[in-house]
Amino acid sequence: MVSGGASFPQKGAPVPNAETRVGVLLPLPLTGPYDYRGLDGVALQPGDYVEVPFGPRRLAGVVWNEGSGVLEFGRLRPVVRRFPLPPMADVTRRFIDWVASYTLAPPGQVLRMAISVPAALEPPRVSVVCRPSGAPVPAGFKWTPARRTVLERAAAGAPRAAAELAAAAGCGPAVVRGLIEAGLLVAVPQAADAEPVQPDWNRPGPVLSPDQQGAADTLRAALGAGGYGVTLLDGVTGSGKTEVYFEAIAACLAAGRQAVVLLPEIALSSQWLDRFTGRFGAAPALWHSELTGGQRRATWRAVAEGRAKIVVGARSALFLPYADLGLVVVDEEHDPAFKQEEGVIYHARDMAVARAWLGGIPIILASATPSLETQVNIETGRYGRLHLPARHGGAVLPEIQVIDLRRCKMEPRSWLAPPLRRALAATLEAGEQAMVFLNRRGYAPLTLCRGCGFRLQCPNCSAWLVEHRAAGRLQCHHCGHAMPVPEVCPHCEKGDSFTACGPGVERIAEEVTGLFPQARVAVMASDTLAGPSAIDALVRRVTDHDLDLLIGTQIMAKGHHFPMLTLVGVVDADLGLAGGDMRAAERTYQLLHQVSGRAGRAERPGRVLLQSYMPEHPVIMALASGDRDRFLEAEAVERRYGLLPPFGRLAALVVSGTEMEAVDSAAILLGRNAPRSDLVEVLGPAPAPLALLRGRHRRRLLVRAPRSVVLQPVIRSWLAATPLPSAIRVQVDIDPYSFL
Repeated sequence: MVSGGASFPQKGAPVPNAETRVGVLLPLPLTGPYDYRGLDGVALQPGDYVEVPFGPRRLAGVVWNEGSGVLEFGRLRPVVRRFPLPPMADVTRRFIDWVASYTLAPPGQVLRMAISVPAALEPPRVSVVCRPSGAPVPAGFKWTPARRTVLERAAAGAPRAAAELAAAAGCGPAVVRGLIEAGLLVAVPQAADAEPVQPDWNRPGPVLSPDQQGAADTLRAALGAGGYGVTLLDGVTGSGKTEVYFEAIAACLAAGRQAVVLLPEIALSSQWLDRFTGRFGAAPALWHSELTGGQRRATWRAVAEGRAKIVVGARSALFLPYADLGLVVVDEEHDPAFKQEEGVIYHARDMAVARAWLGGIPIILASATPSLETQVNIETGRYGRLHLPARHGGAVLPEIQVIDLRRCKMEPRSWLAPPLRRALAATLEAGEQAMVFLNRRGYAPLTLCRGCGFRLQCPNCSAWLVEHRAAGRLQCHHCGHAMPVPEVCPHCEKGDSFTACGPGVERIAEEVTGLFPQARVAVMASDTLAGPSAIDALVRRVTDHDLDLLIGTQIMAKGHHFPMLTLVGVVDADLGLAGGDMRAAERTYQLLHQVSGRAGRAERPGRVLLQSYMPEHPVIMALASGDRDRFLEAEAVERRYGLLPPFGRLAALVVSGTEMEAVDSAAILLGRNAPRSDLVEVLGPAPAPLALLRGRHRRRLLVRAPRSVVLQPVIRSWLAATPLPSAIRVQVDIDPYSFL
C-alpha cells in the first residue's frame, strides 16, 4: 500500500481513478519520477504520456511507476491530461532506466532523448482539403473557364486546401466555394501528416553472390527464430554488406515488426537511401538533426504508433519510442561518430546491443574494419560473424603503395610528392577520377608571426585558430570562435607578418588546381558543404562524372560508391597517430582503410598512395600488406598489457568551471576522496588535453579497473561523498573514446 489509501496495479493494468498516486518521469535532469495524483475518470497506466504541472509550467512526461510515497497524498498536484497516444512500451522504459544506470546520467535526461519532440504528443493538425466528388453536373450549372481550370487542377494531383487550389488555378476562392456548393468538389478533413508509404518487403532485390546469399539466408533464419543475438557482418569495402542486411530487414517487415538502421553520418547517405528505395519501393523514415521540426514531429508520432516500419537515422534514432521493434542494424559499427560526447555520454553501438538484449531481438553490426571490442566479443563467442571476403561484381581491392617522405624530394611549397603528382596526371589523362584525402579542414592548421613566432590561439579554448582562406577568417573548430587575420601582430606589432603553416584541404586544392588547371576540382569537407542537400548534390556530380578530382576530409570516406574513381592519394597518412589516445592506431587504420576503399569499386582497378614519414609504423604496414587481423592482434596485445578496454574498464571524470582556481580545488578534492582499492586505480587529476574548452577550465581523472569490476557504483559513491560547489561540473564518461 502507498500513502493515500490506494495500491498501484500490476504492470500494464489501468489506474482506476484520481485517488491513485502515480510517479511521472519528466524530461529534465532529475534523478527519478515525481509523484502526482491520477486523473478522475481516466485509467492511467505505466507508459502513458501525460501533461503535469511543474512549478509554474506544464510539462509532458511519462507515467513511470506508482510513486515514491514520500509526499503525503493531500499535497500532490493532479495530472492535467493524458495525451492520445499508445503508451511507451515497457522495453523502452527499461532501456531508458538501463542507459541512465550505465552512463550515470539522470533518468529524466535520458527520457528527454526519447521524447525530444514534445509537439508530437499532440494529435496531428487536421486541415480541410478539396477533391473532385465524381457527382453528375447539376441541371442549370454554368461552366466558366475558371471553374473548368479548378476541376482540372483538382483532378490532376493530391487533394489541396481551397486557397491552394484557387491559387493553382489562378482564380479567387469564390470559384472553389461555388463548385463545392454545386457538389462537384467535396471538402474533406485530412491530417496534416502524410501517411508514410510502406516499404514492400516482397519486392525482388538484386541478384546476390553466393557469399552474400549465404549470409542473407543466415540472417533471415535468425529473424525467423527470434530472440537476442549479435551478428557481425564483416566484409571488405564494396562487398555488398548493405544488400545482405536489406534481406534481414525484409524478413523483419514480413513479420510485421519495425527495424532501425543506425548510420554514422545520416546526412551523407543519399546513395544508401537510393539503394533502399530501389530495393523496397519506398523511402524509409529519416531521423537526424537536419530535419525540420514538422518532419521530426511526424516521424516521431509514426514511430510511436507503429506506422513507420523502417527508421534510418543517426545515433539518437535508437531512443525513439518504437511500438514493436524487431531488428537493429548498426552500419559502420566501428565509426567514432557513434559516440555521443555531450549531455548523456554514450556509445550508440553499445547501447544498441543493450536495446536488442532487453527486447530479445537480433542486432546486426556491419563493418569492413570492425572495432577491437567487437573482434574480442567474436573470439569469446558472445557475437557471431558472417564474412564477405570479396568485392561484389568482380571488382578487386585496390593496390596500396607507401611513399616514404623521408626519401622523397618534395617540390618547394608542395604537399604532394612527385609519385602522387605523376599518378594524378596519369589518372586524369585516362579520363578517370581521383581523390586526395587529408583529414584537416581549412587552409592551414596554424597561423604564426614570422617576426616573433606568436601563434594565433582561440581565446576560449586551448587550440590554435585554423585559417579558412576561402571564407576570409580564422576559426576555432571546438567553439566556433571566428575572426579575420590581424593586420598587425598583437605581440611584436609588426605588420603583415602572419603566415600559414601546414596544409588543410583548401591548401591542397590550391596546389592541385595549379598543377591541373583544366581539371574539375571540388572540396568535400563539413564546413564547405551547407547541409545534406549540398552534400547530395556534390556526390551526384562525382557519380555523374561532372568532377575529375575530389579533395576532402573524412566525410568522403564513408560508404560512397564512385564507379570511375580509381586513384586515392593520402597526403598525411601519419596524421592521427600522435598523442596519448589509446585508440589512435586503431582509428587511423579504420579511417585510411575506408578511404582506400573508395578506389576501384567497379570494373576499373584502383590504386592508393599513402604519403608517410613512418612507413614502418604498424598501421602503415598493415594497410600496405592488407593484413588487418595481424594488426588487430598486435593492438590486442598492447591493450591487454595496459589493462585497457576491451580487456579492462575505463572511465573519465572531467571537472570543469569558469574559474581555474575553483576547478583545481574541486579536482584535488576529488583526487583525495578517490576510492582506495587494490582493483581500482585513479590517475590524476591532471589538465585535460584541451585544458580550456568553450571558456571552461578542465581537469581530468581516469579510473581503470579489471573487467570483473563494475565501475558505476564505485563512481556513484565517490561523487556522493564529495560535495562540490554548484559552479563546478563533473562530467562522467564511461568507456571514453575521445581523450580531449
